[in-house]
Amino acid sequence: MVEHILGILAGFVIAVIEAGGYWGLALLMAIESACVPLPSELIMPFAGYLVSVGKMNLFLAATAGAIGCNLGSIVAYEAGKRGGRPLAERYGKYLLIGPGELDAADRFFARFGSAAVLIGRLLPVIRTFIAFPAGVARMPLVPFHLYTFIGSWPFCFALAWLGQTLGRAWNSDPRVKAAFHSADALIGVALVIAIGLFVWHKVHGLKQR
Repeated sequence: MVEHILGILAGFVIAVIEAGGYWGLALLMAIESACVPLPSELIMPFAGYLVSVGKMNLFLAATAGAIGCNLGSIVAYEAGKRGGRPLAERYGKYLLIGPGELDAADRFFARFGSAAVLIGRLLPVIRTFIAFPAGVARMPLVPFHLYTFIGSWPFCFALAWLGQTLGRAWNSDPRVKAAFHSADALIGVALVIAIGLFVWHKVHGLKQR
């Protein structure tokens, strides 16, 4: 079941990147940054694999990914700016975002100011949703996009580099391929448990509130 879902998701990512190249890569990263949970941890490593077989350039892939982050962030930023906290409190439950997360975002911005976007873009999960509280805080657009790009580029580069490294090993060392296949079941079970615990915790917390 898990392998089937991951296979569909991976197939979608592969099809978009192979059809659109750097533009397809930017589109996928834009979707993620628009608060849609399409993991960059799947998108950028595949771009790195294409780098390993000579179909992409590592620096251009990282740049396309960072540009996509900026484009997608516009959607989340404007939603936060125009709807503010009431919009998040009304519809956030559908994304499993409760008052606790909103309070944490407020404190995060109060402590770090504009740098919160830069720091958040370097962190998994948080980077997907950081643009919304930036919009709520009405952060100026120029530093918002500047920090989004600066924070996103090294994150995209690191994931693409990892994909490139694994891609080269995958093609040259059969032991790497065998190790990945033997770990499939364990990874699937761990993923199901992690997602289940996360969803249960969030739903339970929202019901208590």
